[in-house]
Amino acid sequence: MLKITLVKSTIGRLKGHQATIEALGLKKIGSSVVRDNTDAVRGAIKKVSYLIKVEEI
Repeated sequence: MLKITLVKSTIGRLKGHQATIEALGLKKIGSSVVRDNTDAVRGAIKKVSYLIKVEEI
């Protein structure tokens, strides 16, 4: 399981990156979600790694 936290704003970012953040279930800075460690989630994390913090739980 992975805990994903949004640490930077999506304002002014690429539309695809904003959509990826929304697809992960993140809305506001500081919001967190817990997701399974799947290939799809890992790909989304890699795409927007500069906006989020990831912890393994």
